[in-house]
Amino acid sequence: MKDSNFLKENNARFMWHPMTSPQDSKDNPPKIITGSSGVRITDIDGHSVVDAVGGLWNVNLGYSCQPVKDAITAQLETLPYYSTFRGASNDAAIELSYELGQFFAPDGLSRAFFTSGGSDSVETALRLARQFHKLRGEAGRVKFLSLKKGYHGTHIGGASVNGNANFRTAYEPLLPGCYHIPAPYTYRNLFNETDPERLAQLCAAALEDEIAFQGANTIAAMIMEPILGAGGVIPPHKSFAPMVREICDRHGILLITDEVITAYGRTGAWSGARLWGIQPDMMCTAKAITNGFFPFGAVMLGEKMVAAFEDNPSAKIGHGYTYSGHPVGAAAALACLEEMQRLNVVENAAVRGTQLFEGCLALKERYDVIGDVRGGHGLMTAIELVGDRATKAPIDAVSAGKVQEVAYQSGAMVRVSGANLILSPPLVLTEEDATTILSALDAGLAAL
Repeated sequence: MKDSNFLKENNARFMWHPMTSPQDSKDNPPKIITGSSGVRITDIDGHSVVDAVGGLWNVNLGYSCQPVKDAITAQLETLPYYSTFRGASNDAAIELSYELGQFFAPDGLSRAFFTSGGSDSVETALRLARQFHKLRGEAGRVKFLSLKKGYHGTHIGGASVNGNANFRTAYEPLLPGCYHIPAPYTYRNLFNETDPERLAQLCAAALEDEIAFQGANTIAAMIMEPILGAGGVIPPHKSFAPMVREICDRHGILLITDEVITAYGRTGAWSGARLWGIQPDMMCTAKAITNGFFPFGAVMLGEKMVAAFEDNPSAKIGHGYTYSGHPVGAAAALACLEEMQRLNVVENAAVRGTQLFEGCLALKERYDVIGDVRGGHGLMTAIELVGDRATKAPIDAVSAGKVQEVAYQSGAMVRVSGANLILSPPLVLTEEDATTILSALDAGLAAL
C-alpha cells in the first residue's frame, strides 16, 4: 500500500465518486478511511469516529463481525466463484435460498432471485413484474407507480421510478410509463396537511386517482419503500401501507416493497413490510444481507409470482447477473442471517433508535435551525435543517456541510443529503455510541 502522502496527493484525482461532482471532490477532498473496528471508522490521520452512517445503511453488524469474515474466507478456499446460469448452481446459494425462505415466511415470500446489490434487485423486480402480467395474458400492464421522494437505485428502471429529480434529470429521457404519487411527508406536502393519518388517506386517494387516470389494466406494479430512506427518512402513518396493499389487490397491481435499506432489522422489525403488517408480492433486498462485506442482493418472491412462473413451463427468465448467487456472497449472507438472529439486532435497533430519535428531538428544542426530526422506527433518523422555521426554507449546502464537518471532528460521521442530516448507524450500536453521536451533532449545530 502506498504511503499517506501519496494517497492524499492522489485523492479524487483519478477516481470519480458517486453522488457528487468531480470538481466538488477536488475542492473538498473526501475523507480517506483506512481502518475500522466495531462501530468506529478511522481515517488516514488516525482520527477515529462512530460511524453514524453505517457504511451506507448496510454495516448492521459493525465492522468486526468475525463470523462473516470467517465464512467469506472459508468459501474462498473451496469455491471462490461459479455461475448459477442455466445448468449450474452451488451449495451456498442453495442453502441461502432455503434460509431466506424461512426468514421471510411471515412476509409471504418463499423464493429468491439473487443479484449483485440493491439497484440490481430493483431492476429485477421491475422486469419480473412485467413478465408476470405477460404470462397471465395481460401484456398491456407495463406501467409503474411509485412515491415522490422515493429512492430506488441508479439503473435505468430504478432511476425512472425514483421520486427525486436529483437522480433523474441528468439522465432523461428515462423509462416511459413511470408515474409518481405524493409521498406521506408530513413536514412538506402539497395538501398542507399536518395530520399523518389524514395525509395517508389523501396520498392513498391520489394513488386511486392515478390508477383511474392511467387505467388499471395498463399498470404492472407499485414500488415503494416502507420508510423512505434516502429521501429523508419519511415514515408514513401506520395505515398507509395497508391501504396501498388493498388498492393494489383490488386493481390487480403487484406491490413491490423496496427494502434494500429496511430489511434485516433496520426498522426495529425484521422487514418494513412486517412493521406495517402487509405482505408484498416482491421484496427487494441487499445492503445488510452481507453486512457490506460483499456485493450481494436478493429479490424475494411471493405466491402470486411463484404460481405464475412455476406453473408455466414456458416461463423462461431471460434475466440475470454474472454474480447472481455468487458463492462467496451467499456464504457471507448465511453467516449474517445467523448472526443477526443470534444477536436479535431488531431489539437493539428499536431501543437505540428511540434514544437517537428522542435525543434529536431535544436538539430541536435548542436549535432553531432544525425544522423537523423524523424517525421513531428503529435506527433510521433524519434532522431536516432550515434557514427559517416559519417559511421552512431549506438551509444552504455550505451550512449543512459545516454541521457535518464539525460533527466529524467531534466524534461522529453523519451523512448530509440535501438539507437532511441522516443517521443510520450499525444495529449493534451501544448507548454510549448513541450518546457520542448526539454530542457530535450538538457540536455541529452549535457551530452554526
